[in-house]
Parts: sequence; structure tokens; C-alpha cells
Amino acid sequence: MGKRKIWERLLSSERLGAGKAPGTAERTAFQQDYDRIVFTSAFRRMKDKTQVFPLSKSDYVRTRLTHSLEVSCVGRSLGAVVGREIIARHGLHDVESGDFGAIVAAACLAHDIGNPPFGHAGEDAIREWFRNSGLFERHQFTPAQRADFERYEGNAQGFRIVSRLQSPANPGGLQLTSAVLATFTKYPRPSAVDGLLDGKSGKKFGFFQQDADNFARVAQSTGLVERIPGQAWRRHPLAFLVEVADDTCYLIVDLEDAARLGFVPYKDAECLLADLAGSTINGSRLDRLHDPKERLEYLRAKAIGRLLEGAAAVFLENEAAILDGSFDEELLEQSPVSVPLQAVLQVAKETIYTARPALEIETAGFEVLGALLGLFTHAVEAAAVPELHMTKREEMLLRLLPPQFLGHGGKPAADPYVRLLQVADFVAGMTDSYAVDMYRKLKGFDLPT
Repeated sequence: MGKRKIWERLLSSERLGAGKAPGTAERTAFQQDYDRIVFTSAFRRMKDKTQVFPLSKSDYVRTRLTHSLEVSCVGRSLGAVVGREIIARHGLHDVESGDFGAIVAAACLAHDIGNPPFGHAGEDAIREWFRNSGLFERHQFTPAQRADFERYEGNAQGFRIVSRLQSPANPGGLQLTSAVLATFTKYPRPSAVDGLLDGKSGKKFGFFQQDADNFARVAQSTGLVERIPGQAWRRHPLAFLVEVADDTCYLIVDLEDAARLGFVPYKDAECLLADLAGSTINGSRLDRLHDPKERLEYLRAKAIGRLLEGAAAVFLENEAAILDGSFDEELLEQSPVSVPLQAVLQVAKETIYTARPALEIETAGFEVLGALLGLFTHAVEAAAVPELHMTKREEMLLRLLPPQFLGHGGKPAADPYVRLLQVADFVAGMTDSYAVDMYRKLKGFDLPT
């Protein structure tokens, strides 16, 4: 199959669970996807989910919501730049560079939608709780089902949200286009496979066992390259651009936030961003800026521009290898800015992500999420397993569980895998503040008045 045909299939506007997506020149199917994500409750909840500094009192610091909006802006620009060249190279018909930008922007908008409270520490807390819960000894899970809990992933939760949990009455959930869903999935593999998968896309997993059929449909529609027949695939090429947009924003913007909060000196942040921006800096304009915040904002914009330029060049140079699946590395690692970018990453690891306020609240998150998982899991287990005696408290906890996280008839699902996955859905979907508030109330520390 020629590259033009490959790209035409990769840009599939077929909607999961709904067939071919109608669109207009004014509002394409991919732009509709963007809008559908914006109007979801899961997207709105990201306004109170951790980016770096949990439960920050500063109204300047980014949340997952503002981070996702920034990533989508960067992704749209990067997608359009790459798309313009791809269209010219292969003579794609009825496709515009803006379509590439819209696909990447929509995927970027949703890229963190599955993150639990307290950021990546929340993922660790969920994994740890399930590993120590004793539930795997009670139920006969398949190795893949067990791995879903033991290796719990916000990426897989995100695919689950957009393809099942939001608009649950519809087959395919939000019924996004296959192009956007495939681009969204940076790790197109389940939690457990036979053997090790090399490359960046094999390091994590992108969908739970209950959602494997949905992803298989997406992979078939877009023609993703198979790694393990029917189980694991190579990335959609545009997923590499989502990764660039995310990495660019979280490294550079987290550095800016850290400087504003005093964890990194302004001068140090300036030097790091100046190294990234390189020759794109207008020296006379920078000299006219005397406010440290304004200087940082200028350098941030220039650094982002240079990162995107470098990433687009690496993508286009390696297009053939990306299409056949033999390229599976980070674009930014192969770009001219890889060395100064590593310097920013080192500062982030040593100073930003280990800042005391972040560590204190993230550590507390283990207690909060573990307690909530324990309370609600014990309640659904007591209701579903005949030999377990259900206490009065567990009856009340079951009433607190929203109906969408229960099975038919408002009772816990009979399948223990589905039953526990639904409890994880409930807890992972909470905002930071809601999780803390519910924990305090259920533990009796803060009674409602």
C-alpha cells in the first residue's frame, strides 16, 4: 500500500460505535471531537486535578485543565505544520493541514482526562492498594485482568472514559473518530502481553481488558501496524506529536510555575529556557523586558517554538520508519534541543517534582485513595459475594456509590473484574478536593453541618 493510502486510512473519520462521521467544511468531524471532549464532565473535573503542585492556593499555578488546553494549542500548531508537508509529499485528496492539527489538538485535549487525583502519585496509590488488597486471592482473574489493577494506568483510564464512561448509553461512549482515538493512545497495548515490547510505545499500556475490543476496532479502522496480532499495535504516527506537545508543555511550563512559586530561582529558569530557545531569541527585545515574569514568558514562547520546529523536522525525516513501525523513540530525544532539554528535565527531577509541598500532599494521597478504595470495594464485595456478611455501614456506602458505577438494577456487577474496575472508575474520577472531602467525611474527621 502506498503512503497516500496509508495516510488516508490513518485519518479515518469513522466514529467508534457510530460508523462514518458526517462533517462540514465549517466544522469537520475532528473539530466536532474537540467540542465533544470540552463539554464532558470528565474534562471539567480536570480544573481541580494536580498538574505538579496539588491543591495549590495560587491561582497562577497550572491544573490539569489549563495544562491540557495549552498542550492542545501546541499540538494543533505542530499537527498543522507536519500535515502541510505530508499533504504536499503524497498528494492527499480532500485533506487540509488543519485536519492534522484538529486531530492532534483533540487528542491532546483529552490526553490527561484519565488521570486520578494527586497526579502520578494517585496511579501509584491505586496500584499499591490493589496489590495489597487480597482480592486476587479471592477471585480467579486472568493474568491480564489482574495486571490491569496491579499496573493501573491513567492512560488506559482515559481511553475508557472517552470510549465508554462518558455518554455510556452510546456504544463507543463519546463516539469519537478513530483517527482521534488512535492518536490519543500513546501506548496501544494491553497491560499484559507475552514477552517484552521494546520501544517507547511499549513501556506502558493504553486500554483495560474490558475495553480491548473497542481499541481493536479503532486499530482496524486506522490500519495500525500490528505487533502482536489482535493484541498490540504500533503507534498511530500522530501520537508522536501528542507526546511532543505534552512533554514540551509539562517541562517548560512546569519550570515557569516552579519559578513563580520560588522553587527555582528566576535567573536559573531564564538560563535554561534561553539555552532551549537558542538563536530564536531577539536580544534587544529581551533587554527591554525588566520584569522577571515577562522575561520568562518571552523565553518560554521562544523555547516552545524551537522545540516544535525540531520535532517536526525529526518526524518528517523519519516518516517512512514511523509509518512502518520501525521508529519508536521520542522525537525530542532525536532533535537538536535534546541536550538543553535534558538539563531542564534534570532540574525538574531534582527540584520541582521533589518540592516538599508536592511530596507532602502526594504522600497523603496514598492514604486518601487507599481508604476510599477500601471502603467502597468492601461494600460492593459484601453485596455481591454471598458468603460475606454485609454490615450496616457497607449498606450505606453502597447507597453513596453513583448508579453509573454499579451494575444493572443498581447492584454491584456479578463479574468481580467489572465490579472492581467500576470502583476504580469512581475513585479515579474524583477531583483532588472531592477525594479529600469525601475521605474526611467518611472517616468522621469533618462531619457535614
